[in-house]
Formats: sequence, structure tokens, C-alpha cells
Amino acid sequence: MAERLAVFGHPVAHSLSPGIHRTFAEQTGRTIEFELIDAAPEALADAVRAFASRGGVGANVTVPHKLAALELVDAASDRAKLAGAVNLLRFESRTLVFGDNSDGAGLATDITENLGVALTGMRVLIVGAGGACRGIVAPLLAHGPAEIVIANRTHSTAQQVAARFAFLGRVVSSPLASAGTDYDVVINATSASITGELPALRPSVFGSASLAYDLFYTKDGETAFTRWAMQNGAARTADGWGMLVEQAVECWRVWFGITPDAKPLLR
Repeated sequence: MAERLAVFGHPVAHSLSPGIHRTFAEQTGRTIEFELIDAAPEALADAVRAFASRGGVGANVTVPHKLAALELVDAASDRAKLAGAVNLLRFESRTLVFGDNSDGAGLATDITENLGVALTGMRVLIVGAGGACRGIVAPLLAHGPAEIVIANRTHSTAQQVAARFAFLGRVVSSPLASAGTDYDVVINATSASITGELPALRPSVFGSASLAYDLFYTKDGETAFTRWAMQNGAARTADGWGMLVEQAVECWRVWFGITPDAKPLLR
């Protein structure tokens, strides 16, 4: 019998998660059915319950639901509690739901191993202070950057997120329009690229050797943010494909206790 997996989002039609998980299923000899479930925020709880009642095994959660999903689970991992956000659900019965967060692990692996950028001693700027940001701060801090600056359109939100993680390392906040200069890594954790928009950043955030990384991804590997970054001084760019693949590897560990091979998808 096929094991049911899904991704919940709004919108969700752009998601490439089904192909990743089907590839992993072929590698590991499992049979899965994968659903894209577009749920408006007010309908998320009902959509999750309905999927569980159909025998759902696991699911990803994407924008704009990562904060709200934490409130829907019966139990959560320490990293999900720390982040205050969930991107990974495991259904332990038709009623019990476990929440986890694999985003940060996936991003850190992609940046440090796949892209070969050591974060130790580096200055990192994260643009945006929502659920995507919260999921990545702690795993990035584990690599010992000199500082992480969180810049957001609503500065008070960035201040709250920075304070949440300050006990793990140097994390500070900034208004978006005055986010500083010459960062080694600039990460777009907003959803702006979904609609082709750009955060209100100054080009001076990029240093001569900066990596500009967009958590959003496209089939051709270029987003509005990475295109703008390259035009404005970034040395190299990456979209979120590698993160998506690596966090999916983490999902399979949580769902099935299996570690699939990411390399074919990354190539």
C-alpha cells in the first residue's frame, strides 16, 4: 500500500517537493502518493486533520503556515520549539501529529557542504523575520558566524526574533532599509520572490565575495532576488533548491528512519 505524503502551502502549485520525494522513494524501494494541498490560513487546521484521517504519513509545511503549524501539533521537537515554527509533520496515528523543523539543517548543509562556504567567522544577513527565518537561525549559529543580523520591514519583529536566539550567539536586528554593508552571506528569507518582488535592501549589503542565497527556488535556479543580487555586486548566488533537497533528506530520517542520497538531485 502506498504511503501518503503531502506539502501544505498557500500557494503551493510551484512546489518541486513531489519530484524530490518520488526520487527518494525510488531509491529506497518505497511506494508513495504525494499531494499538493493548497490551504488558506483559516483552512489549514481542517486540511491537516483531513489528511491525517486519510491515512497521511508525513508532510512538509511551507509559506505562510510555518508559525501556525506549531499550534496544530500534539508534540514538537526541541528544534521546532526553539524556532517557534514547523515545516515537517509526522502523523503517528489518524489523530496524533508530531512537528519538527528541518529547514535550518537543510540550509546549513547546502551552504557549508554543497556550496563550500564555511560560515565560521562570517557576517550573515537574514532578510525577513517570519517562520522561514526562525527555522534557520539556530543551525546557522551552530557553525560559529561572527554575527547574524536579522533585517525586517517591521523592525520590532526582527528585534523579537533576534532576542529569541541571542543566547546561542551574536544575533542582532536592523531595520530593512539600513541593514549595514559588506556581508559575507545574505539570505533572503522573505516570500517576495514568489511574486517576483524584491525586499527593500540597499546594494551595499553585498561584499566583494558575498554569497546571495534565496530560500525560494525556481526550475532554472534564478529568482528575482538572486538576479538583483548578481547585478548589484554579489560574487555568487544560489536559490533554495539545495536547501529543499537537503531538508527533504532530513524529512525522510524523521518519517522513515532512512537517509536517501541527495547527490543525484543536486547534480
